[in-house]
Amino acid sequence: MASKNTFSQFFSRDKTFRPKKRFEPGTMKFNLHKQANASLNSGIDLKEVVKLPPGEDMNDWIAVHVVDFFNRINLLYGTVCEYCTEQTCPTMSGGPKYEYHWCDGQTYKKPTALPAPNYIALLMEWVEAQINDENIFPVKVGVPFPKTFLPTVKKVLSRLFRVFVHVYIHHFDKMVALGAEAHVNTCYKHFYYFVTEYNLVDKKELEPLRDMTAKICH
Repeated sequence: MASKNTFSQFFSRDKTFRPKKRFEPGTMKFNLHKQANASLNSGIDLKEVVKLPPGEDMNDWIAVHVVDFFNRINLLYGTVCEYCTEQTCPTMSGGPKYEYHWCDGQTYKKPTALPAPNYIALLMEWVEAQINDENIFPVKVGVPFPKTFLPTVKKVLSRLFRVFVHVYIHHFDKMVALGAEAHVNTCYKHFYYFVTEYNLVDKKELEPLRDMTAKICH
């Protein structure tokens, strides 16, 4: 079992994927981001933490969480990405019953089977492009969210969920060996409570982790 120090070193290393989107201190989104982040450190009820704070805008609250989940899932995958190779994971799967094919409508016009690391690299690049597009995720105060915002968010979160599926089903032993199990579980619970609170991921998408979810998300 790795010590906590070893695990924190993994998180501070310059991994394959790095958080890109930052909120400027002093802005409303930065304050919401701090509020969302505090939830993971405080040990309070995550079911309560995901609820919209009084007086806050729902879209702002969702946008901040999408960016935070992207960054956290990036880091989580970064801790196991050296064990996730084209040889160990020739398909982007979640056990024998679930396999995901990549389609972005541009380079991959039809759903295409890819090795897991390639799929996840494309997924992360695609998510990053969405959250950095100010026409979808406006950053200036007073700029309204477009009609495409929620449909895009649902697609982003559904795809990020697939990274949890792959990591839990194929690399969880490595997470345990790194002493990361509690952190991954907290991160997952926060994500799960958030997407179910606002109905942002289809129930069918959540099926691959149903048994584990029943155990850890009471």
